Amino acid sequence: MARDATLAPAAPAPAAPALAAPGGRRLRATTTAVLALIGVCFLLPLGWILLASFDARGTLVVRLPQEWSLQNFAEVLTPELAWRPLWNSFLLSAGTGLLTVVAAVLAAYPLSRYQSRLNKPFLYTVLFGTCLPITAMMVPVYSLFVRLGQLDSLAGTIAFMAATSLPMAIWMTKNFMDSVPVSLEEAAWTDGATAMTALRRVVLPLMRPGVAVVFIFVFVQAWGNFFVPFVLLLSPEKQPAAVSIFAFFGSYGTVAYGQLAAYSLAYSVPALALYVLVSRLTGSSFALAGAVKG
Repeated sequence: MARDATLAPAAPAPAAPALAAPGGRRLRATTTAVLALIGVCFLLPLGWILLASFDARGTLVVRLPQEWSLQNFAEVLTPELAWRPLWNSFLLSAGTGLLTVVAAVLAAYPLSRYQSRLNKPFLYTVLFGTCLPITAMMVPVYSLFVRLGQLDSLAGTIAFMAATSLPMAIWMTKNFMDSVPVSLEEAAWTDGATAMTALRRVVLPLMRPGVAVVFIFVFVQAWGNFFVPFVLLLSPEKQPAAVSIFAFFGSYGTVAYGQLAAYSLAYSVPALALYVLVSRLTGSSFALAGAVKG
């Protein structure tokens, strides 16, 4: 027993607590200060929108209103200034989102499920499409719309905006689709399902959060798009809210700041509401555990 006790290894000594280096503390303090400065730069415009929208005499200065009032909202929320442009924005954004999601799913499915030497070159070509500035394409696009008779057409504008959003949507959809196991589709194929049936009934329900992310990404991009509707939609009754915001910029550099802030606040509510609604309906993660029986 004494011999075994002698040969037993000694317990390791507790390690001394590591001391933070002065350089590390300075780096963390600098990082925190930079992030706080960036946060203030983002919060100041938001604070101005909230305060100026309730100030009947709102200016460009961030200040508390001397008299809180809903006058700006009453003057802005009219059918001509708000409701019709917001409805046009919803039609453009929702149509662009739905068309882009459908096309992205159909394009990403063979890229995710079938291996080919052309997959990577095709994906890099698609990625190159996101590098083309929209301003460089508008002159030939405008000429094309004139020749096809689609100028001042909501459907034609939706189709073009969906085409410009498609490259990034294909990349995002493919990454989400790669996380769905192929074994689930193989089980559906064994039961006699076709590839499109497996895609519709197996893959898409399991990647609903990913589809929602792509839809929100495209919707928000289309919602804030000013240049494309400004060029392709000529009638005032068809222009979205991003274009009708010009109504608050008067001649000689005068701006109705209070009404502009109230309009901007109302303009941002639908996109935020859509994000909250979709995130609650789809959940936050894929539910794949136990999907395949042993």
